[in-house]
Amino acid sequence: MSSRQACLLFACFVALAACQGKPELDVETASAAAGSAPAALVSPTPAVSAELPPGHPPLDGAAAAPAASLPPGHPPLAPEAATDTDLKAVEGTVLPGGEGEHGLAWTAPAGWVAETPANRMRRAQYRIPGLRGDAECVVFYFGPGQGGEARENAERWAAQFTNADGSPATAALETRESESGGMKVLLVETRGTYGGGAMTGSGAGPQPGYALLGAIVEGPDANWFFKLTGPEATVAAQRAAFASLLGSMKRGASRPR
Repeated sequence: MSSRQACLLFACFVALAACQGKPELDVETASAAAGSAPAALVSPTPAVSAELPPGHPPLDGAAAAPAASLPPGHPPLAPEAATDTDLKAVEGTVLPGGEGEHGLAWTAPAGWVAETPANRMRRAQYRIPGLRGDAECVVFYFGPGQGGEARENAERWAAQFTNADGSPATAALETRESESGGMKVLLVETRGTYGGGAMTGSGAGPQPGYALLGAIVEGPDANWFFKLTGPEATVAAQRAAFASLLGSMKRGASRPR
């Protein structure tokens, strides 16, 4: 796979055992009967550069970003800016790989609304309704040798959150290793003011009171990234649902069930 075909990951999580006041989510025994995936909707378009992991080469047509906004060690992005036409041209397509025996399947929880993935880095995308505001769960796959190590991606996710005083909320990062379907899983959780991508295409600014549940799964040939973000109350209410999704994962399939 050429560097111009590779894209980012990423995406969304299960509860951590050490979190005070939060129920532990046992991914290894979570029910696989969480319900079937709902019908597709139109999805928001996030900032592409915010989804690229450290050291990932630029996507075709990716917008150039100021050097200060790029992660350490990231190569320069292509100078040409992405347009709506560019995004529409790849809508409905995905990065190569992750199919057949190298694929991964899961059951979407009941109530999660499947959307058309915003770009080809995403293998699936869900809107999750909540009384305090909707959350979003995105699933990323980049292919063998792409996307970076699990731990560095967990730290990158945490760096997308800040404390009330504007300082990085990296101290809130919690991780735990687990297993599901014979695959290793790194569970990730953090909270704070989220600035790692808007929930809509309206250019919304930082979102205070947000939380993240994430899981980085060692798939058959490459990592898969599950990233759930949204208002803290909505995310908290989805802990069991997220665990059930992870508990339903199976090798050798190419799409969610």
